[in-house]
Amino acid sequence: MQELHDAPLAPLTTFRLGGPATRLLTATTDDEVVAAVREADATGTPLLIIGGGSNLVIGDKGFDGTALRIATRGFTLDGTRLELAAGEVWSDAVARTVEAGLAGIECLAGIPGSAGATPIQNVGAYGQEVSATITEVVAYDRRAGETVTLPNAACDFSYRHSRFKAHPDRFVVLRVRFRLEDAQGMSAPIRYAETARTLGVEPGDRVPAATARETVLRLRAGKGMVLDPDDHDTWSAGSFFTNPILPEAAYETFLARVHDRLGPDVTPPAWPTDDGRVKTSAAWLIDKAGFTKGYGSGPARISTKHTLALTNRGQATTEDLLALAREVVAGVRDAFGVTLVNEPVTVGVSL
Repeated sequence: MQELHDAPLAPLTTFRLGGPATRLLTATTDDEVVAAVREADATGTPLLIIGGGSNLVIGDKGFDGTALRIATRGFTLDGTRLELAAGEVWSDAVARTVEAGLAGIECLAGIPGSAGATPIQNVGAYGQEVSATITEVVAYDRRAGETVTLPNAACDFSYRHSRFKAHPDRFVVLRVRFRLEDAQGMSAPIRYAETARTLGVEPGDRVPAATARETVLRLRAGKGMVLDPDDHDTWSAGSFFTNPILPEAAYETFLARVHDRLGPDVTPPAWPTDDGRVKTSAAWLIDKAGFTKGYGSGPARISTKHTLALTNRGQATTEDLLALAREVVAGVRDAFGVTLVNEPVTVGVSL
């Protein structure tokens, strides 16, 4: 297991931000991961788990403790059953399942990060969420001091949330198991309107899985959501804020604020949820509050391609990024009475 001291963490994140860790360990096997976690717990050392670094905002002072980078590898496909080691590169794994003719995660193509992070955030995009295909998550339970296997129902999945996210200091994901669909090379039914429109099909239709994947990659690239070291619009954590989900009464109040500000004929995006609430668009809120693409004059700005992405233009600090995020949150709250919630995990800092 590789060990470094006073190790820079910024290169391990897609934001390319953050100070150093007192110690950085890189684990390439599950046993090494468990051993490192046990050592930290036994000595009372603060522990930061790093996968692909695509969902981390690390403070400029860094991390006073042990950062554990999970670099395990393992891709096992048995019929429609898929098992991924936590350190597997997610976008590569999606490509391999599509090549195998399987459906279920093809619209999650291009999402940066590691497989082990996907159940934590219940990663989703373009009409798919990993919770729809995950059967089990193998994790080290720090409270029990043992490796456990949690079935889907025990993961408490909801929109961009899970049991793992609710208890970040308890579980360390080691492996994720999926059940995909053999649809003879076709995709799962297309659920997302933008994807269907781009494909020229109706929602619910199927297309070749490879076509669905390629279309999503193009859509994501057009929004700066596919990593490119030469494109500062991708020096981000993707969507920085989650889409607000409002109780019915709160949505009606919000709608009144929209009409007062933008006119009675303006209707914000709205998707009813199964529990009687309404989800609206964070990107729409940000734009209509006056924070358009490219907003900002400093080294941290809103992406020129998508209002939901906050970006490092190359010389930003974490404080620059947080100042921009706070400005956006305050502006949306003042305009519409809705408080945006950050999606990335913050380390040593907060909004």
